[in-house]
Amino acid sequence: MPDTMTIDSFDDLRQREFSRLDEQGIAYLDYAAAGLYSASQARAYSERLCAGIYGNPHSEHLPSRASERDLEAARRATLAFFDADPDVYDVCFTANTSAAIKLVAESYAFGPRRGLLLSADNHNSVNGMREYANRAGAPVGVLQLDSALRLEEPARHLRELAKPDRGGLFAFPVQSNFSGVRHPLELVVEAKRLGLDVLIDAAGCCLSGDISLRRYPADFLAFSYYKLFGLPTGVGALIARRDALERLNRPWFAGGTVDFVSIAHDRHQLTRGHAGFEDGTPNFLSAAAILDGFDFISRHSTESLRERLRSLTSLFISEAQALAHPDGSPLVRLYGPANMDRRGGTVAFNILRPNGETLPYWQVEHAARDAGIAIRGGCFCNPGAAERAFDFERHDVAGCLDALGAGFTIPKLQQALGNTATVGALRLSIGAPTIKDDIERAIVVLASMAAA
Repeated sequence: MPDTMTIDSFDDLRQREFSRLDEQGIAYLDYAAAGLYSASQARAYSERLCAGIYGNPHSEHLPSRASERDLEAARRATLAFFDADPDVYDVCFTANTSAAIKLVAESYAFGPRRGLLLSADNHNSVNGMREYANRAGAPVGVLQLDSALRLEEPARHLRELAKPDRGGLFAFPVQSNFSGVRHPLELVVEAKRLGLDVLIDAAGCCLSGDISLRRYPADFLAFSYYKLFGLPTGVGALIARRDALERLNRPWFAGGTVDFVSIAHDRHQLTRGHAGFEDGTPNFLSAAAILDGFDFISRHSTESLRERLRSLTSLFISEAQALAHPDGSPLVRLYGPANMDRRGGTVAFNILRPNGETLPYWQVEHAARDAGIAIRGGCFCNPGAAERAFDFERHDVAGCLDALGAGFTIPKLQQALGNTATVGALRLSIGAPTIKDDIERAIVVLASMAAA
């Protein structure tokens, strides 16, 4: 395979590496949830496992050293992908992005004078950090979203919320998993100037992230490998500045994380660096799959891929906006930017009835599934963006949530709020294997909803 690909060669990539999609009639448009592994990745991984002998890396024999060699190579490849200086940054392997974020949340020195700042647009894996902050009595501040679901004057509001000489942690996503908005990485520099530590969630930006930790020196970056290249699942990473990792105070220890433990003397010493944060035995058999994944994506031209994603996303947006009911009323409501300015290949939308009410998203999701179209329905674990998009301020959402209690479901919330409210949306997201026909098939399904 050549080192780079032109835009036209992505169609060849589909035939060579992802032919199973066409063989099974699937238009996969859910890359924000999970990337797809290529056929060559699967073959390379299988060949490694069949030929290799891998042991627990905590031992010293040759199979153990083979595992450790792959783990260290995977760390180096991870740092290179995010342009992180290995003398400055370390990589802690985790189960997923959520586990990487939790490592920071449970170990960070929150307190009455050291708070947490969040963007309203965050996955719940980041939102959950506030529970640790609340327990420590730390103040929690939120940067709000405008009508296009962008952060509203984020640098100014960050300056207003940051307390002089107090520090704290600021967390935000590179790209919204709800709307596809690309939030400004310059906020990393501004937050550091204000004395804040910074965590960026890179899980939603997929292959188009183009993140340089040399240029935007966040203290922590969390992501999952399957979001990048499909295989392996069950492995994420926390990339952390070595000095920031030293400042974390882990609330417990486990096998593999300590230099010593004394039961008789009730003491332990946490191992320095990544080993102190990787509980138990790492997923060493998946390290080889990480290497194969990075090898695969290194064969694309990043600029060509980015242009490909822009072109197909723009195609979907323009064709969806053109859909209408027979009476001329719009069929589709898009959330977030209606163009490609500072946005990625993720689009949230709803289907409208002629009177402007929203068709329940699950009806559209089911119709798409029956047509072999893989899109996502719901609120995408991002309540902040959903609340702003659906204009929940107009409704007594808190009262409905209290009334539903343990019986909560999205359809029940929809019923409680009434037909004029919108609860949940559809999300279409694009990846390297996506072709124009996938987009056109999705548009056909949406157009068919005019009669629903």
